[in-house]
Amino acid sequence: MKKNIYNMAEKLSVSNGSKAEKYQTLLPQIKSLIAGEDDLIANLANVSAALKETFGFFWAGFYLVKGGELVLGPFQGLVACTRIKKGRGVCGASWERAETLVVPDVDAFPGHIACSSLSRSEIVVPLLRADGEVWGVLDIDSESLNTFDETDARFLEELCSWF
Repeated sequence: MKKNIYNMAEKLSVSNGSKAEKYQTLLPQIKSLIAGEDDLIANLANVSAALKETFGFFWAGFYLVKGGELVLGPFQGLVACTRIKKGRGVCGASWERAETLVVPDVDAFPGHIACSSLSRSEIVVPLLRADGEVWGVLDIDSESLNTFDETDARFLEELCSWF
């Protein structure tokens, strides 16, 4: 049975504290938001919106593995690259390595794909099946250098483990 989550997003409440405190108050709300909803696209869309709204990220969204490449999924932000090959850019490298990549300066990342020249730093977290196979990635971009760190990696990896 699906629960009615109409307008639930308006009820998200996040502390104005540290980055860790924001994640600690946001993640349980996201978990509640997606609980009982079996539509993956709806859940990914709400997660993208919650992350962008809470942290003011430049871009937050998902790419899903389809036909041997990453294909743009639900996101919040400017128009983005639609398809990314395995190993290309930060998203493709995260997919290939099956690991989270924190990039303090995208211009220093070999082969970075500039979907927007305004993006300055990035974190990409793989979405993993139980057997370790990557089926998608969470990609978050910032207009500032050095936005992401181990705090982001830890909480976003936890979030991604729910799918």
